[in-house]
Amino acid sequence: MPIKGGGLDRKSKASSEIPSSSLADIAFLLLIFFMVSTVFRTDKDRPIEWAEAAATEKIDEKVKNILNIWMERDGTIWINDQEVPMEEVSDIVLPLYAASERHLVISIRGDRETPYIFLDQVQKELVSAGVVRVVFATALERQMTGARR
Repeated sequence: MPIKGGGLDRKSKASSEIPSSSLADIAFLLLIFFMVSTVFRTDKDRPIEWAEAAATEKIDEKVKNILNIWMERDGTIWINDQEVPMEEVSDIVLPLYAASERHLVISIRGDRETPYIFLDQVQKELVSAGVVRVVFATALERQMTGARR
């Protein structure tokens, strides 16, 4: 007489549940991986000739509260690595200034050979945006910043 099922019984059956004992470990490993491998984007330096200054003052603000506006000799303006027309400077700066609760410091990084008329136009745009803290970056400040890093 033949034996039904071949005489062998399975001792364990396939589980329909997903094992959750190591999910927390996997989540933490993924979190650590993304924290270590993330690269934060910084502003690119523009090729300008820095203005000279006999003395400078250190800005005591967090980096996130400093907005760099780059000005080239021909009046080209760069904000956050994007070229911006002169008329749109106040439209870009105003929401950033409001979001920082008026703590934003504008650092104008202009070329030494930039005509004053362009600097004056940028200042008028910043005034129309309500900005009150504007500084002009110089070669001396750049050297001091490089020495701190």
